[in-house]
Amino acid sequence: MPTTALTLAAELRVSLGRATRRLKAERGDAGLSDPQFNVLAILHRDGPMSPGQLADAERIQPPAMTRTVSCLADRGLVRKDEHPTDGRQVVVSLTPEGEAEVHETRRRRDAWLAARLDELDDDERRTLRDAAELLRRITTA
Repeated sequence: MPTTALTLAAELRVSLGRATRRLKAERGDAGLSDPQFNVLAILHRDGPMSPGQLADAERIQPPAMTRTVSCLADRGLVRKDEHPTDGRQVVVSLTPEGEAEVHETRRRRDAWLAARLDELDDDERRTLRDAAELLRRITTA
């Protein structure tokens, strides 16, 4: 019986969800929650921004982001500086410790996945390489 698009979609959703949860279990030494790490990753990718911009990027309410940023600042992973044009706001940026946490978490995640990929044969890795390209096309369409 041929696989329908809906059946394949359900299978992929479950598999991608499991893979994502397993990868996210690999963390740096700070043991951050997923939302906390996401803030560091956004700042690493996009540079300094206000808590409101971070809340928009994560699609959460500003008060929740303010709490997350304060927790990260208390741990020395981000810095809050005065906004250059709006004295009511702050600009959040990564500290060297925050940058190191992003790099270490990504290193651990890449190492875990690379070890799993080493267990596969060449044809299986080629299939995953092709699947990665297809997933990239699907998610950027």
